[in-house]
Amino acid sequence: MNNVQTNSAISVDCVIFGFDGAGLKVLLVRRRTADPLYHDRELKLPGAMIRENETLPEAAARVLEGATGLKGLYLKQTTIFSDPHRVDEDELKWICQYHGISTDRVVTVGYYALVKLDRGLENFTAKSGAVWRNVDDVHHLIMDHMDILSDALTAMQKDILWSDIAFRMLPKKFTVRQLQNLFEAVLGIEIDNRNFRKKIFSLSLLQETDEIERNVRHKPARLYTLNRSVFGRKGGAPGLHFLASWL
Repeated sequence: MNNVQTNSAISVDCVIFGFDGAGLKVLLVRRRTADPLYHDRELKLPGAMIRENETLPEAAARVLEGATGLKGLYLKQTTIFSDPHRVDEDELKWICQYHGISTDRVVTVGYYALVKLDRGLENFTAKSGAVWRNVDDVHHLIMDHMDILSDALTAMQKDILWSDIAFRMLPKKFTVRQLQNLFEAVLGIEIDNRNFRKKIFSLSLLQETDEIERNVRHKPARLYTLNRSVFGRKGGAPGLHFLASWL
């Protein structure tokens, strides 16, 4: 808890996506309570009530930093969830007790964030009891957090076709196969390998390095970096909408 006054009716919830090279994952946290009833049964998205002295983006950035230890990550607002009944009576009672507030409802603003999921980040999140789960394996979260997750995934799937955000989940140097795996994981599709390579190279999005993969069991692949010179000031990715043909 802190000494800054908490708004009693508005919160933010963050869907934090990470890519581990094979699948799209989302960060989930356990409810902050000593009640054993909720320790293992209920998972949720990272979130918080906003403070009276901060904006919504500032509150979302605070949640993101608290969950990952990172600043300056890609963060985008999605939807406002304002159903008067989105928080049931028991959940509302817990929220009021935990935050020391009194309210009959909570409106939450959804955000999604993108991270590079590596061992360092996994170790950081594990210390707080948070877990990374494959998005396809998440079927139940508290309150309406499944709706918030689904909404964020839909927003990201649209954004990834028209911007450079996919590269924010990859290492600085990556293989073409890793890039294809990422698009397949996010969009939930299978992409023809030969056609993908042909198209992606035709867009001049990648810069070849003189490095190859290390410590892999298969034939090491060439590593590439993102060619940022082809992007506009707003980060628009020329030509990535070709992926829509596989949807």
